[in-house]
Amino acid sequence: MEFGCCGGVEKSMANNLGDLEIVPNDAPVGAEVRGVDWSEPIPEGFVEVLNQAWLDHKVLLFRGRKLSDSELLAVTEVFGGSQAAKSREFYMKAGFAVGSDRVNKFPAITLISNLDDDGKPVMKNASVGSLELNWHTDNSYTEVPPAGTLLNAHILPVDGGGDTSFSNQYLAYEALPDELQEVIQGKHQRHDISRSTSGTLRPGFEPAVSRDDVEGPVHPLARVHPGTGKTALYLGRQGPWPASYILELDDAESQEVMGRLWAHSTQPQFVWTHKWTLGDLLIWDNRAVMHHRTQVDPTQARVMHRALIKGEPIVSAWASPAAAE
Repeated sequence: MEFGCCGGVEKSMANNLGDLEIVPNDAPVGAEVRGVDWSEPIPEGFVEVLNQAWLDHKVLLFRGRKLSDSELLAVTEVFGGSQAAKSREFYMKAGFAVGSDRVNKFPAITLISNLDDDGKPVMKNASVGSLELNWHTDNSYTEVPPAGTLLNAHILPVDGGGDTSFSNQYLAYEALPDELQEVIQGKHQRHDISRSTSGTLRPGFEPAVSRDDVEGPVHPLARVHPGTGKTALYLGRQGPWPASYILELDDAESQEVMGRLWAHSTQPQFVWTHKWTLGDLLIWDNRAVMHHRTQVDPTQARVMHRALIKGEPIVSAWASPAAAE
């Protein structure tokens, strides 16, 4: 079986398994993959090797090509298929038209852009703009979050920020102090649906005053990866109180424990940072890493095309069932 990114029919000399090279980073996550031409059909042998590399290294880097949205979706098929972003629903309810920058004609494609409606770079727009993006995993505020994310650099600022960092949550879980690991056993977190990764309110939402106001699914604080069997911390996203609280703890305890977990899980020894160049494609595993973006220079354009990889129900690390809504 072959996956064709561009509908080619003739057999190409590209994408020979012997030319495939996987170069691990000297870091807790990440590897650069060489020898893949996404404009040509992807042989079945490549699919197995690439998926194993994704499980092994958690973040894969492919350089040198700006993919069309249809090509980006074809890449998701290599890793299990695509999934629509939940934020699409919010923008459509707020009146954004299909085909606009906020609502792509492809449900699984999202533009991560700092441009306003006139195409000019700004600090704030209807999305995340040029703001710093807090540590998070994509779409954790959904019942079935995506397994992974693809991000392809189309327009970049010159020395203008937007670096993306990744933190290995397997290592973060393994390195938890015994006391903190005991505290979080069997605990679950509410994942706030109202705010973006920059901390700003989404269209149509009001700020929560108490935990009773917070909407969003409940997920365990640690999850088992279905492909590796390893346990990872699963914190989702960091927001202002009372977002993202622990159900089994009172307000004060919840804030204290979540603060300790965020500080622990994003320590430098777990992190690798990528500085983008045009055409870079990153594919990361949301089940094993969190990511963060530095602020972007609001006077320079930055446009990235994103696709999500289809997820599966979260496997809790706890023997007890997930907390009820």
